[in-house]
Amino acid sequence: MKGGLVDHASSLSDLDLHLFNEGTHVRLYDKLGAHPETRGGKAGARFAVWAPNAKAVSVMGDFNGWAKTKHPLKPRASSGIWEGFIPGAVKGDAYKYWISSRVNGHEGEKADPFGFRHEVPPRSASIIWDLDYEWGDAEWVGGRGKRNALSAPMSVYEAHLGSWRRAPGEGGRFLDYREIAPLLAAHVKKLGFTHVELMPVMEHPFYGSWGYQLTGYFAPTSRYGLAQDLMFLVDHLHREGIGVILDWVPSHFPEDGHGLGFFDGTALYEHADPKLGFHPDWKSAIYNYGRNEVRAFLISNALFWLDKFHADGLRVDAVASMLYLDYSRKEGEWIPNKFGGRENLEAIAFLKRLNEEVYKHHPDAQTIAEESTAWPGVSKPVHFDGLGFGLKWDMGWMHDTLRYMRQDSIHRKYHQNELTFRALYQFHENFVLPLSHDEVVHGKGALLEQMPGDDWRKFANLRLLYAWQWALPGKKLLFMGGEFAQRREWGHDRSLDWHLLEHESHRGVMRWVERLNRVYREASALHERDCDPEGFEWVDASDADNSVLSFLRKGASPGEEVLCVFNFTPVPRKDYRVGAPRAGRWTPLANSDAAEFGGSGAALGGEIEAAGPPRHGRPYSVSLDLPPLAAVFLKGPAR
Repeated sequence: MKGGLVDHASSLSDLDLHLFNEGTHVRLYDKLGAHPETRGGKAGARFAVWAPNAKAVSVMGDFNGWAKTKHPLKPRASSGIWEGFIPGAVKGDAYKYWISSRVNGHEGEKADPFGFRHEVPPRSASIIWDLDYEWGDAEWVGGRGKRNALSAPMSVYEAHLGSWRRAPGEGGRFLDYREIAPLLAAHVKKLGFTHVELMPVMEHPFYGSWGYQLTGYFAPTSRYGLAQDLMFLVDHLHREGIGVILDWVPSHFPEDGHGLGFFDGTALYEHADPKLGFHPDWKSAIYNYGRNEVRAFLISNALFWLDKFHADGLRVDAVASMLYLDYSRKEGEWIPNKFGGRENLEAIAFLKRLNEEVYKHHPDAQTIAEESTAWPGVSKPVHFDGLGFGLKWDMGWMHDTLRYMRQDSIHRKYHQNELTFRALYQFHENFVLPLSHDEVVHGKGALLEQMPGDDWRKFANLRLLYAWQWALPGKKLLFMGGEFAQRREWGHDRSLDWHLLEHESHRGVMRWVERLNRVYREASALHERDCDPEGFEWVDASDADNSVLSFLRKGASPGEEVLCVFNFTPVPRKDYRVGAPRAGRWTPLANSDAAEFGGSGAALGGEIEAAGPPRHGRPYSVSLDLPPLAAVFLKGPAR
């Protein structure tokens, strides 16, 4: 370097530039951003940034006293990429890009969209960093295809790292990724969850956004440590036999000055027209999915978390908002597509391409859509004209079930269709049944407090709700705190109320979740056909007067059956007869009213004989003394 000029030797090939401008480069994180290198015996860093409407781009940082124009970058042909090598810019140095636009003389500082590390908010500079880490999870990664299969049990514990647990006696400071690792792994493993889903861990300036308004797409938030520390957390969970799903947000981004918005003095990543480029719900920018380079940026980002952080899946946030041009908009506030419709054709094409690339490079991973409408084929392959996701959240089930459970039991007989309606569509998609963070915020209260009645009934109803969730076809998701009946609505600024486990009623709920997870894993009938119509059969969905429902879950092997019976009232049902497909002894697997879970202790006894008379169109029946507000699971006799 002479006179402040930058060495412009490049590792960006002409093919890289072509693929980027074409929108087909899927590993941009290796090429753009800041990368420590040694050239000519001098340590430094290679920088590359996309700013096609800039007239000048330079790098300012610790290494040059934050001089705005001392280290200019040079453009690569007509690609829109500016690049250069700066000797003396080393790992740990903070930096930003200084961008002068050709448009209206706009100038400004921007963080690196591809930065691997950023300062702890509210500071906003990027930091030169690497991703070196020695992984120890080869055994897990080698076998995760079986663990992520649609026929495998998938029970997901959703967690927000900043509020799952705080450091005691230290002013409630955050635990870092390495401190959380053994605590979270031990808790999740004890309860029998198969996966952890982390709410967005990417860098975000506003903590109260829970990570959904992010600016650091290729960097875990520095609030909890470094990239290598998050790798340690994932690595540790894998070594303990627990999968990791990361929440990922390609639907919108905040307009903070250092972020992607108006990046080079123009609407680069977003649409210029607010009818296309501004989200009215979240007051944030919407990506221009029709721009090749934006698609390459987002797809590279999705693969980054799978490649470099060994994530087992991505839960894709707010898919519905991407699919519809009129999402949360009134007449006149949106622009129809070229056919006059409301479908966002560019976003649809992007989602299909995203899923094709993820499953091409990581066929053992899962993509999971948070999609709240009846859009067809969300979890169908692209070659069958689907969107290509592996799984989809069943938001309809969640809304209907919670609406039913909030009813006082005396009124439930008039609302039984809210429980049975799902059977009409439950195999239209590969579903996850979610009780997520969204159900315990914004004045809704904790799940326990949404249940009707006195304390005994609240706890019984909550155990019954979980039994209903775990018994139905579909993968399971429960937000943290639900496993021990958190009483307060979730707050991101405080730890969960772990002290509640001093009370037997709360410990009982946690033991119940542990039992449900064990039964779900061990009884193949409860998971093998979660996404297969052959795995479910109503026994009786019509006894609304007693608010009793019963169905069979069936495995792939003949005779693998579990009979699930639910009493949604506090009235015990003596000698209640339920149809059975086979004679013989049916073995109780779980009873939510057992004393160990905080129930009344009504015992089912040992094995229950299925004999005559016929019932519910089946040649045999079992006689049950159904406990109040309870569920019982019975395993069928071996063939």
